[in-house]
Amino acid sequence: MLSLCLIKLYRSRLFLLLLSFFIACWPAYSRAAPCPGMQALINNGAYAVAETSGKITAGCNLDQSLVPASIIKIATVLTAMQVLGPSYRFHTDFYLDAKNNLYIKGFGDPALVSEEIILIATRLQALGLRSVATLFVDDSAFALEGPTPGRANSNNPYDAPVAALAVNFNSIAIFKDKRGSIASGETQTPTLPLMHELARLGPAAGHMRLNICSDGAEPQGRSARYAGELFRALFQQAGIRVEKLGGNRTTPADAQLLYLHENSKNLEEISAALMHSSSNFMANLVFLQAGAKRKGLPATWQKARTVMQEELNILLGSEMAKSIRVVEGSGLSRENHTSVRVMLTLLQRFRPYRAVLRQQHGVARKSGTLTGVYNLAGYLPNGRAYVIMLNQPKNTRDSVLTRLQQHYGRRAP
Repeated sequence: MLSLCLIKLYRSRLFLLLLSFFIACWPAYSRAAPCPGMQALINNGAYAVAETSGKITAGCNLDQSLVPASIIKIATVLTAMQVLGPSYRFHTDFYLDAKNNLYIKGFGDPALVSEEIILIATRLQALGLRSVATLFVDDSAFALEGPTPGRANSNNPYDAPVAALAVNFNSIAIFKDKRGSIASGETQTPTLPLMHELARLGPAAGHMRLNICSDGAEPQGRSARYAGELFRALFQQAGIRVEKLGGNRTTPADAQLLYLHENSKNLEEISAALMHSSSNFMANLVFLQAGAKRKGLPATWQKARTVMQEELNILLGSEMAKSIRVVEGSGLSRENHTSVRVMLTLLQRFRPYRAVLRQQHGVARKSGTLTGVYNLAGYLPNGRAYVIMLNQPKNTRDSVLTRLQQHYGRRAP
């Protein structure tokens, strides 16, 4: 009899554990109400459509708290536009010391790609730089409390780490032929030693793009190595000899500023690129820069969160702003939470920048996808804003959007 009681107790605890796990994975499941006319498409989620005035035309579960995934990038870009301004340009600084050592100090430029570095090399060469004793990377503008929240240890580019000086989105394009020969996967990027190390992690042959920490390397050191190798190779192509790489080192106080490079793309152009590609890397660098602009260097996750919340209080009102939580700016983390009502209000404020969203058949859209999370937000062809947030196993967001277009996409607001 005692054994039977113990078995029942064990099973009861097991049931509670399983129930707790389910609730943790689907936090809003028990609170979701059926959506009239959408029962076959939405079993845990919400949707809404609003006029250009902001008045909600139709919706269901407007205040249900859900995981936004990448549609949170709308809040990130909007905050950056308010704090930095659409014409803001990220910069990277170049210092020389008395021993002819070059220090490259990064400030989180999300678009520091090979083409941009070729421009930098050309300008430095024009300034008379012909040789460098040691090339150092200075990433002291960041003091991050840890990795990007929600970032996984995968080889996917969307899991690339951020850094104060990061090149080519901290991902690396490689081509491996059938004989095993390794080359750069991009014409603008030279073949680097790092490519030979990482190529073994990809397919046996063909093109691949990996994040630079695919082998589990420590992000700060690996970012500095990748940047150093790329700058060195492109400098040498421009006729600037670099004797050796020195890794990470803070710029000494007596070093002289040789050149301050502003990216050729402004924030509005960068925002369009990050929205179209849904780059987590770019979004979080924009998120961090907004925090550093207002709270000062070095950039930290907490400063970025604080500034985001300050702006959300203004954009949404302090009461509605309590309904949104943002721990990082890309949507990688499941700790981010918001509602359809909040997202509709943000879209109303986002209208001046709607051109940065991807257009598909006249519909402006930003998608958000994680396992069990399938969201869309944007504007219908007639200007109405829409939000679809599904935190459920089945992805039916396109079917929901089709219905919204049929009912609300043709009539003029």
